[in-house]
Amino acid sequence: MNPELKIVETADGSNTIYNAQVGENYHSKNGALQESRHVFLNSGLIYFLENSPATNNVSVLEVGFGTGLNFLLTAGFCTENGINLNYTGIEAYPLSDKMISETGYEQYVAAPVWDNFIKKYPDSLTSEVELNHQCKLQVANCKLEDFNTDKRFDIIYFDAFAVAHQPEMWDEDAISHTIRFLKLGGVFVTYAITGNLKRTLKALDCKIEKVQGAAGKREMMRAVKIS
Repeated sequence: MNPELKIVETADGSNTIYNAQVGENYHSKNGALQESRHVFLNSGLIYFLENSPATNNVSVLEVGFGTGLNFLLTAGFCTENGINLNYTGIEAYPLSDKMISETGYEQYVAAPVWDNFIKKYPDSLTSEVELNHQCKLQVANCKLEDFNTDKRFDIIYFDAFAVAHQPEMWDEDAISHTIRFLKLGGVFVTYAITGNLKRTLKALDCKIEKVQGAAGKREMMRAVKIS
């Protein structure tokens, strides 16, 4: 196991991983589970589906795949609700399947979703895998700047490390590159909100919305691509 990575418990009892090299946790210390549910599942996926009632197909791009928690919650919801999910993650430094298996996240999704994820995660780093009839996953093992695809996505989960630790992930070039992959009417969500992020997204023809933040944060950002 990488000595710079350590499982730590967060305030809601769920675990995250502390990355000593970056100097930050993969999730909020105020609760990994509550943050993922609030920011990405509820404010991203469920918001999109409530505003697109005619669809039972959804595509998600996650910048910063990390521990896979956002994917697991999304796959669990889609499996339970009969929604076809096509999920792409971007992760420059993928965690090992052994490290992910020690997070304890199996308690938050049905056993088949968890078992298939752990079994197929290594293969997802090189090709698309099918967890079940409804959920497909591929994790692009590259930096954001090197990512490219012909796909366009309904939702973008932007879950990079904080700007204080990874400023290059939040600059105008990185955000512009990311928004290229968002469909018209698509939803961009992230746990953070900054003046620079708001200005950049507005310049990229996105409608900005401040949303109540997860525990420990007053606000978060949601944006919809309007042209």
